[in-house]
Amino acid sequence: MNGRVAVIAGAAGGIGRAIASRLAREGVRLALLDLNPGALKGVADGLPGSLAIAADLTSEREVQSAIRRAEEALGRIDVLVHSVGVTGPSLPVHEYPVDVWLQTLAINLHSAFLCSRAVVEPMLRSGFGRIVNIASIAGKEGNAHQSAYSAAKAGVIALTKSMGKELATTPIRVNAIAPAVIQTPLIEQMSPELLATVLAKIPMGRPGLPQEVANLVAWLSSDECSFSTGFTYDLSGGRATY
Repeated sequence: MNGRVAVIAGAAGGIGRAIASRLAREGVRLALLDLNPGALKGVADGLPGSLAIAADLTSEREVQSAIRRAEEALGRIDVLVHSVGVTGPSLPVHEYPVDVWLQTLAINLHSAFLCSRAVVEPMLRSGFGRIVNIASIAGKEGNAHQSAYSAAKAGVIALTKSMGKELATTPIRVNAIAPAVIQTPLIEQMSPELLATVLAKIPMGRPGLPQEVANLVAWLSSDECSFSTGFTYDLSGGRATY
């Protein structure tokens, strides 16, 4: 992967940071995207040579501007990792505020659409492309009291399948990862009761680590991932039963 260029959307999050660090060790040049400029700077400072771009990834205009800036600065775009997500509040559907529902879908799903849409042409120009979406096992199983998050991540999985088929005859491969609960600040958005429930479903009895997500992303971003596209890989500590 030495010399490749990757865009990490959501680079300031726990998983995004781990992915950026892992790809940097592989010799990948990085464009780091996130809404939080302060946190983003902290990540970029630890990865010399990376390009930090603060952007609202739910905005078509800001996403297009960020991708254009990344390609102009780094010369090409080979990899997109979309690691943007919020769980939203833990509430039953009939109590879920409509504005929060829409915001949760926008951050998790709409931003994945916008970022994926924006990188296809640059990847076609470079003659190589890998899109890796961080979904969730909630998108496969549906978590009670997490309807918006579950629906959004199910949408990310479906988007991955559609794009994988659309781009199958091009040099671009599109895959996703469906982690169970990962040890990041996102856990803090869960109620203690919900966290205990999801951990009880993991046979290994622990959350996954951001580095474990990054390890799988590194392979999915590489030349070695050549005949897999449109697929969602579980990373669940044995939770998956299908």
